[in-house]
Amino acid sequence: MISEANLERVYLACGRTDLRKSIDGLAVLVKEGFQLDPFSPCLFVFCNRKRDKLKILQWEHNGFWLHYRRLEKGKFQWPQKDGKGVTTVSRRELRWLLDGLPLSQRQAHQKMTARTVL
Repeated sequence: MISEANLERVYLACGRTDLRKSIDGLAVLVKEGFQLDPFSPCLFVFCNRKRDKLKILQWEHNGFWLHYRRLEKGKFQWPQKDGKGVTTVSRRELRWLLDGLPLSQRQAHQKMTARTVL
């Protein structure tokens, strides 16, 4: 569960990120690539090349959370890299992205019912 109690900001890594990275690799990307503090009370959100998987890095009290989401069908409406590697969005805009909505429009992914697990 994503804790929003002390959440200050939500940062999106624009473009694609290699999601083979785990907590340490993503924390280094936040610190060195974006010049941000991975231990701050913020969410750092990353999307893969196909735009069907997300990872969210979050520091809480004494350790990191790594949240993972995979879509069974469809793609996230992810912002592309346009000169900057990271952008700030509101919690509401993050919810829109997680629900399949673009930041500027409100068109959701169709509801999917899983039939089997691979």
